[in-house]
Amino acid sequence: MGDDDFSNSFNEFQNIEFDWVLSECCNSAQTAFAVLFFGYFILVWFFIRTIFMKPMRLIATFIHEMSHATACWMTGGRVTRIRVFENEGGVTHFIGGCRCMIIPAGYIGCAFWAMIFVIMSGNRVAATIAASVFSCSLFVALFFSPNKTMVILCLGYLIVTAAFIYIEWFYYSPILQFLTLFYGVSIGLSSVTDIRNDLVVRTVRGSDAYACYELIPCCFPKCIGLIWGVIAVSFQCLGFYIGLVWNGTKDGDIIFQLY
Repeated sequence: MGDDDFSNSFNEFQNIEFDWVLSECCNSAQTAFAVLFFGYFILVWFFIRTIFMKPMRLIATFIHEMSHATACWMTGGRVTRIRVFENEGGVTHFIGGCRCMIIPAGYIGCAFWAMIFVIMSGNRVAATIAASVFSCSLFVALFFSPNKTMVILCLGYLIVTAAFIYIEWFYYSPILQFLTLFYGVSIGLSSVTDIRNDLVVRTVRGSDAYACYELIPCCFPKCIGLIWGVIAVSFQCLGFYIGLVWNGTKDGDIIFQLY
């Protein structure tokens, strides 16, 4: 596999026709996608707080902090430091930017990118793009005064994701799409559970919701957490729906085929 495979897959990707009303649901690809999605969901649900899922909880924290950083850059601010700690906390130091955009971007951004992973798992080229963007973000983060935990986290995920991309295009396909879907489901569920545990069940001074409350006193922290929770769940549902639509296409590059 090589450049010709990527070019052919990209051309097929451009010519996809979508059935947005799911009038022919569910074919073998859609069934396989749904089984994998809920299989991953159940697996992550039962093991989310175990040591086996700690790397995924840490990468969810990384995406949370990178979402803060991205919002800062988008609103004209400057990021000076991004850190992720072993206790699954994190911090982003920034100067300037719009705090009303930057503060909510952590939890909402994490849920949003989880949705993107789920959606992009529906096509080989799209999964490659998602994995490549993710790898770039891991690399870029290393230039913002990372601590030891974050360096290990970024390098570890960078190596694993890059290896899956290489295997996908030069040795065996499909494999990258399964990894991308797993990233999406696990990060999305981590985002929802973190919002529930840290913002809805309790109020923590210093949390993003409390910071929003300090900016807008009429919005109580738990109410903000509830709103963000609804948004996070909605993103996961939307990701699943679009994933079904994508796998319902008559594209020759459907990956979730049952044989």
